[in-house]
This record gives sequence, structure tokens and C-alpha cells, in this order.
Amino acid sequence: MGLIAVEGLQFYAHHGYHKEEQILGGKYTVDIYMTTNLDAAAQSDELKKTINYEQIYQLTKAEMEVHAKLIEHVCKRILDRIKSRYPELTHLKVRVSKHSPPLRGHVDRVFVELEIGV
Repeated sequence: MGLIAVEGLQFYAHHGYHKEEQILGGKYTVDIYMTTNLDAAAQSDELKKTINYEQIYQLTKAEMEVHAKLIEHVCKRILDRIKSRYPELTHLKVRVSKHSPPLRGHVDRVFVELEIGV
């Protein structure tokens, strides 16, 4: 088994509970951690034997473009979409961070993290 991490995917999206967030949008970061058997890829040096990072980015981008009130909902959609595309994953963790959330005080970011595994 091996771990593939795709960290720091940056997006500008319009998620949020408040109308202003939905209109103005904000900065989001997504981190994805995938556990799978990497033996075939390590032996063959062939992309088709592993997880394609470009596809992970495109799947994530597509979900980030769909508006939602809660980042919990966005995170679950990303998790489900990746697991559906790559059923061979034995463990999957997705973290969606929202930068500068509109709270009454200075907060760098908040995040939601969901994971599934065997």
C-alpha cells in the first residue's frame, strides 16, 4: 500500500451560508489523501496503473464550481466523486479549507475533513 497526496489545490468559489458569501465568493484550498496499492505503477512506470493527479484536480474543480451553502457538503461531494472514479482506493481523506471566513474576529481559515476507508 502507498499514499498519494494532492495538496494545496486552490480555488475561488462562491460557497457560503450568507448571501454575501454566495455573491462575493472566497478562497478555498482542498487537500486529498489517497491510499492504494502502488506496486504495479512502481514496477511498470505507467500512468494508467496509478491515480492520475490531473483527473483528481479536474474532478475536484468540477465540484468546487457547484455552489453550496456548507463546505461539509462540498467536501462530501468531492469524496464521493473521487471514490466513484477510483474504487480501488482503500482509504480516502478530503479536506476543504475556507480562507478568511466571515466571523466576528480574525480567523485565517476553517476546514472540514471527511474520510472513508476499509
